[in-house]
Amino acid sequence: MAQFFLFDHPLIQHKISMLRDKNTSTKEFRELVHEISMLMAYEVTRDMPLTDKEIETPVAKTTAKVLAGKKVALVPILRAGLGMVDGMLSIIPNAKVGHIGLYRDPNTLKPVEYYCKLPEDIVDREVIVLDPMLATGGSSSAAIQFLKDRGIKNIKFVCLICAPEGIARLQEDHPDVPVFCAAKDERLNDHAYIIPGLGDAGDRLFGTN
Repeated sequence: MAQFFLFDHPLIQHKISMLRDKNTSTKEFRELVHEISMLMAYEVTRDMPLTDKEIETPVAKTTAKVLAGKKVALVPILRAGLGMVDGMLSIIPNAKVGHIGLYRDPNTLKPVEYYCKLPEDIVDREVIVLDPMLATGGSSSAAIQFLKDRGIKNIKFVCLICAPEGIARLQEDHPDVPVFCAAKDERLNDHAYIIPGLGDAGDRLFGTN
């Protein structure tokens, strides 16, 4: 079963509550998504390897810890995942960014990839897939599978709000992919919206209906 990490930091929980509020403006919503993503980046990168480096301070020479050069790629699922990219990049500025777009076929109801643009060296990178909402898990699972089909093995999934159904789907389909989430909600409604959720993350990010 995939590892599941639920964030309980007071700052994240406070900002998630503001994010849920229907009266939060588009500008405020974008800023909150940026801030929460930035805060989550600390924990998502906790296992990045370190190595020793000899440096010289203004006082003396010393051995210090630096990142061991592990490369990272951020892959937002279009379109709502775009809102999480800048927050992550503020903590991991050297990460490369790919994009993957999916839509649900109205006849088969299966996710179909309509766009995919990835860094050339992505198979050598730790890939962090971004999507604010993990509802049924169908699109997220498909996006991860599309990446695996391209030879990518080191994958993490990061979302803001999830439903139990979505977690179960990812854990069943991709037990090797850790899931990081800021809030776990009650359930899905009949229209596959997370309850209590925050509505449509893409619409609230971009001011559309």
